[in-house]
Amino acid sequence: MTSPAAPARRVPEAVHRRRWMILGVLMLSLLIVVLDNSILNVAIKTISTPAPTGLGATQSELEWAINAYTLVFAGLLFSAGLLGDRLGRKKVLVGGLVAFGAGSALAAFSGSPAELIGFRAVMGLGAAFVMPATLAVLMNVFERDEQPKAIGVWTGGVGLAIAIGPITGGFLLEHFWWGSVFLVNVPIVVLAVALMLWLVPDSRDPNPGRIDPLGVVLSVAGLVLLVYGIIKGGQLADFTDATVLSAVGAGLAVLAAFVVLERRSDHPSIDVTYFKDKVFSAAIVALALVFFALMGVTFFAVFYTQSVRGYSPLETGVLMLPLAATQLIFAPRARLLVDRFGNRVTATAGLIVLAGTLAAFVVLDENTPIWVLEVVFFLMGAGMAHVMTPVSVVIMQALPREKAGSASALSNTFRQVGGALGIAVLGSVLSTAYRNGIEDELGPLPPGARHAAGESIEATLAVADRLGARGEALADAADDAFLHAMHVTALWGAGVAVLGAVVIAVFLPGRMPASEEGGEKRELVPAAD
Repeated sequence: MTSPAAPARRVPEAVHRRRWMILGVLMLSLLIVVLDNSILNVAIKTISTPAPTGLGATQSELEWAINAYTLVFAGLLFSAGLLGDRLGRKKVLVGGLVAFGAGSALAAFSGSPAELIGFRAVMGLGAAFVMPATLAVLMNVFERDEQPKAIGVWTGGVGLAIAIGPITGGFLLEHFWWGSVFLVNVPIVVLAVALMLWLVPDSRDPNPGRIDPLGVVLSVAGLVLLVYGIIKGGQLADFTDATVLSAVGAGLAVLAAFVVLERRSDHPSIDVTYFKDKVFSAAIVALALVFFALMGVTFFAVFYTQSVRGYSPLETGVLMLPLAATQLIFAPRARLLVDRFGNRVTATAGLIVLAGTLAAFVVLDENTPIWVLEVVFFLMGAGMAHVMTPVSVVIMQALPREKAGSASALSNTFRQVGGALGIAVLGSVLSTAYRNGIEDELGPLPPGARHAAGESIEATLAVADRLGARGEALADAADDAFLHAMHVTALWGAGVAVLGAVVIAVFLPGRMPASEEGGEKRELVPAAD
């Protein structure tokens, strides 16, 4: 009796043999993109400190320093994915890494918050070309049956970056100036580029899409206007202000025009027909909501540990380790739960755990044992790991193999947009709640100083420090006002996570349908030299 022939390999044998080494290089490239934001998380308080220690950035400027990166990143991701499909993913990866490294070096020597915001945008430009290409290359060097495992490892790389980022940032801030948290990216870029040129094969889409420059401009402009309005509302503690309403309204109008353009275009930046698939749409929305909640909460958690509890940046990095380590540990293993219980149950349970940990922030005050925060971070990371892995697999396998760049770009676009809106919305909730809680204590100050001092806890503490012994009562009031604002903001984040759980429970399938034969026959296409 003749045994059935083994299925033909779709990946060239030479590439197949070194696929795990290639994955390691891709993860190194991914590492710096994620590492930068996780390092910045512990540095935001230092950057908000007046010169020469920091740049004296206000809370709104800190939000823009983060969002300048994420908005450019999100706005260009899809076009970057298309360029990778057309020109070759390896070429785009190397170019993106070089741009990211240059932006990092410039950001390290910024002389003002405005310069930092601008150079962070350059870093976002480079990162936009790195992130989708890494996952697209992964999908083309692994056979379909190994893709879930490889994606799990790739997702675990995000956890690794989140894990080492805060500790690395804290170490650098204790020994060097604040710009070192950006300069550290440069040697990693050099190593990643060298390994990329040596190991990684080039690939492209045999039928790449056309670039949609008008769509890119509309999407970035709409998001910037929307985020500007939200952040401005938090800065003013008044979301009915004419400037706020006009910016938000203009942003929504531009985004609506973007959607209309994409539906009518024969070469859209985002093919909106993908969203007719309820499973695909649910996975994308869930991913966005997870990062909405996580980024917003991480923003205030740093001020809680450093401003209220008095921990150093390095100690804060160590305290945040459980949040990242659990993602690193559980993300590659989440597929085991998916195999047993299905995507819907695994991801819904993960989001419910995430919502519970966000709500748990309401029990934290200035005297809460620090191990309570560690348990919250541990469970939060575990919950995230069991959401990100199943929804990432669903997203990547929902589209044809040769559209891997598009799927990756869509996934990361919505992840970054969700994170940017999380920082903007939850940051504005935090700012508004804080200002409302502290304004009665700022009555003796001149009007201009009163407004500036009420924008953030760091601004209030700076005023209290200048008052000497008379400022002790103001510092205590600042802690109380911040804790109340943090509790309110955490409950908003928990509500968003619950919304994500409902979306997953209703629309995500228990198990993905069997692969289509047509999808099994698609080949890796080497890029033209």
